[in-house]
Amino acid sequence: MTDHDTAVPDSAARSVAAQGTAVPGVTAQDVAVPAGRPFEGAHQAGILEPAQQAGIVVAFLVTAADRPALRRMFQTLTATIRYLVSGGDAPTGRGSDDGLVSTPYENGVLGPGAVPDGLTVTVSVGAGLFDDRFGLADVKPARLRAMDEFPNDALDPERCDGDLLLQICADHRDTVLHALRILMRATRADLQVLWQMEGFTSPPRPSGTPRNLFGFKDGTANHEFLDRPELLDQLVWTKAGGDEPAWVTGGTYHVVRLIRMFVEFWDRISINEQQRIFGRDRDTGAPLSGRPGERVAGQEELQLPSYYRDAHGNTVPLTAHTRLANPHDGTADDRRMLRRGFNYSAGIEPNGQLDMGMIFICFNADLDRQFVTTQTLLIDEPLVDYITPFGGGYFFALPGVQTADDWLGRTLLT
Repeated sequence: MTDHDTAVPDSAARSVAAQGTAVPGVTAQDVAVPAGRPFEGAHQAGILEPAQQAGIVVAFLVTAADRPALRRMFQTLTATIRYLVSGGDAPTGRGSDDGLVSTPYENGVLGPGAVPDGLTVTVSVGAGLFDDRFGLADVKPARLRAMDEFPNDALDPERCDGDLLLQICADHRDTVLHALRILMRATRADLQVLWQMEGFTSPPRPSGTPRNLFGFKDGTANHEFLDRPELLDQLVWTKAGGDEPAWVTGGTYHVVRLIRMFVEFWDRISINEQQRIFGRDRDTGAPLSGRPGERVAGQEELQLPSYYRDAHGNTVPLTAHTRLANPHDGTADDRRMLRRGFNYSAGIEPNGQLDMGMIFICFNADLDRQFVTTQTLLIDEPLVDYITPFGGGYFFALPGVQTADDWLGRTLLT
């Protein structure tokens, strides 16, 4: 679990969504319906927006036979996402209710057609896509690789990595599951599921940033950088040049970590110990050692830490999660990252304990400079007694589509 004080914010509006790239049986007229969340822009949706109530991450093995098939898969994926995020009637020509042989395009979960419902679908590629199958080895993002296993991890290989990741988020769970089924059906010839995890965000209680399942606000420092596009350019969006290929501009390194949280163990320790492990007040989110004159009633979580006034860690231990991740002395400014995680609850573990935790998600301009450096600083922190990362992966979120005839992955494959 990487610090909720190392984030950059939701910001920057996108352009209005336009109609879609054609694929067999799906025409521009089919998807010419009112927009939900904007689809077109320099960057994909589902990155800068605040996390919706429901989300799922699904990793796939790409089974496309060759590069032309891979190209068609990305075009089909793009056209299907356009339909899903726009809403309206189902496309024609992809099955109908006209007999026993044909099957309907829609699954009926949301009624006769798609409902936008704040839906975003973010498409990211993993290191596996850049092996020798499709001739892409020379254009792999420079820092993309299989996810590192840190000393306190217990990674399950069956829950790690993948060739392609879909991050599907919406305001309601049924919208997410509807979108997943439609997308999987559209791409079933070319994608095979490897692993998935479904999550949710809590409403602000009583206000401010949503809480994780340890009861602490998670993502507080996103607020430090609202409306700061220069920081987004520095910390979120990857740029071509140096060792990065030309096509990556507008994309970002997409980290997913599945983290089990031992909530029953956590619930048995004192509130004082919990707060010292994190370095923040659980109720308000305020740093335990804050800068004088900054605290505003109802917005205590926005106060910046003041570790220089607590040099020996008497108030905030030197090993506190927030302090290790970002000492707020300027040395960590270029390793802050955009946080966009979800909670999860997946029933009971074999030992009878609750299987609950976090789908940690962050976006980085430079994977090594930001996430990996920060996570390395957190090795053996006190919090590791209460969490175990067990899955996830490193991916690269593709640049956005900018015109009606554009498609996700075009710059990668040209």
